[in-house]
Amino acid sequence: MIDHATVQKILDTARIEDVVSDFVTLKRRGVNLIGLCPFHNEKTPSFTVSPAKNICHCFGCGKGGSPVNFIMEHESLSYADALRYLAKKYGIQIVEKELTKEELDKRSDRENMFAMNAFALKYFTNSLLNTDEGRNIGLAYFRERGFTDATIQKFQLGYCPDKFEAVSVAALKSGYSRKYLIDTGLCTENQKGGLTDRFRGRVMFPVHTISGQVVAFGGRVLKKAENVGKYVNSPESEIYHKSNELYGLYFAKNAIQKNDVCYLVEGYADVISMHQAGVENVVASSGTSLTTGQIRLIHRFTSNIVVLYDGDSAGIKASIRGINMLLEEGMNVEVVLLPDGEDPDSFARSQDSTKFIEYINTHKTNFISFKTSLLLEEAGNDPIKKAALIGDIVDSIAVISDKIQQAIYIKECAVRFSMREEVLVQEVAKRQKTVAEQPKPTSGGIEKATIESSQSQSRPVTFKEERQLIKYVLRYGRDLIDINSNGNNIEISVLEYIAGSIEADDMPLRYPIHIQILEEALTCNSDLRSYFLNHPDMEIQNYAFSLTEDKYEKSALYVTEESESAHKVRMSGEVQTIMFEYRFAIIKERCALVKKSIEEATASGNNEKVDELLRELHSLNTSRTQISALLGGRK
Repeated sequence: MIDHATVQKILDTARIEDVVSDFVTLKRRGVNLIGLCPFHNEKTPSFTVSPAKNICHCFGCGKGGSPVNFIMEHESLSYADALRYLAKKYGIQIVEKELTKEELDKRSDRENMFAMNAFALKYFTNSLLNTDEGRNIGLAYFRERGFTDATIQKFQLGYCPDKFEAVSVAALKSGYSRKYLIDTGLCTENQKGGLTDRFRGRVMFPVHTISGQVVAFGGRVLKKAENVGKYVNSPESEIYHKSNELYGLYFAKNAIQKNDVCYLVEGYADVISMHQAGVENVVASSGTSLTTGQIRLIHRFTSNIVVLYDGDSAGIKASIRGINMLLEEGMNVEVVLLPDGEDPDSFARSQDSTKFIEYINTHKTNFISFKTSLLLEEAGNDPIKKAALIGDIVDSIAVISDKIQQAIYIKECAVRFSMREEVLVQEVAKRQKTVAEQPKPTSGGIEKATIESSQSQSRPVTFKEERQLIKYVLRYGRDLIDINSNGNNIEISVLEYIAGSIEADDMPLRYPIHIQILEEALTCNSDLRSYFLNHPDMEIQNYAFSLTEDKYEKSALYVTEESESAHKVRMSGEVQTIMFEYRFAIIKERCALVKKSIEEATASGNNEKVDELLRELHSLNTSRTQISALLGGRK
């Protein structure tokens, strides 16, 4: 458990712009920063970061919040683990009490799987560096590949002993669960019900999330054996979805932002060798076909991508399918063919960063030139094959959403094939129409943020007025206002006035989340906005965010600074008005209920009850008329 003082220190230290920029490229726009939302696919940035308020918000999907909220959502962490993440980022030491067995049992599967992988990472690196088998086999292999000790340490490379139960025995001995050895894919269950290490006898490449957590491993076998794949990778799991991970992105993201370009390669060694050569803005699809999820990860940091192909790769034609996906996601795509016999790994080991980048800049080409040079020779003078090639390029142009970029490519294609631009324009339009007419998948669309409470209880008729009261509690609860009471001017906080008025009028809030916020606000000793934006209950945290965001208010650039006395006068009037509105809604509801009771009493012939209810209705109508006058004649 983390003590309150440390939690407050973390909350006070964490800056939203620092936290979000680890995952999203941000650009200044007025007093705020803006970038592509990490929570849903978008081509036009709508994810806004407000350093002044220390919050973020996407106007496309609605997600956002405080630094803690952002990390919880982005990394799928609990409140406590999000705090630990931020503490590590800012160098804040956390001294925690040892968890009890019951507390340990309550940890989620995801947390346990991450913990399991963290143990395995230490085990593999230790095996590589501190055992005879690891040094003689694993370390010797890495050094043969030209990897320095610094590179091996940076990428946390390791070695799994060539034994059937080495990992499982060590993990179980250290108190880790058999369940998570299987769930993470570190071990498989054999026919006898025992555990077998998946990666035995392999050098290990850990796969990191964008924030640096290990979600999976890739293992390369070193012995020649029949029916054994060169690489074995962790299976899909609760924490690992290969279509949404890119090898090396954690180490490359800063360089990608700095250089505004990402190099895409295929394998682990390609990434590592390029890093060692000084080219760090590189990621790998790790031998899998490029996916939309992977492209969107890159797009958070840059719109420019250069795909590096082996000079003699037989799979180039098959892999160019990914170019259309890159274009469809709004990426600016260029392609480089390396010299014959070279791949990014070998080429990087023979070059320094200056020569490597010089070669790329000299030889990179756009996708039209690349596809044409690749396929034109095969088409020869065959008009049918040539038409198919042009059609293939038109398909690529058709997925580009930027009309200016699309027009440039149409012009280049027309020149390349000695065709009229009008013909290509018509073909592009025809293909776009065909795609538009295809039925869209019914995935439910973008999930909106929880602006309203997700609780199942029906809303009271006073929900709107209650919500407004809570909004003022969260935004201005500590501000002082002047209230006239029996001819005396009393200075009181907004929170105290609202809570006191509700109690004095015997008109308690009825919506559960409003009740909880007000109760906690009265016992909270810290800043109210910060307290609720960092609340451990995600529902309260999201609800507080929806009430404190300034989506519909004027930009701070255009708001004249208000003096303290003017603010006090304005706030006094506003708070009293919303309190009157709440009373008016309550009385209006009570009038309706009394009228219904009068009808029922009249129907049953209970005249005494009718008289009593009429007196009550008269009293309510008197109060309603008085408040209506204060609210400008509201009915």
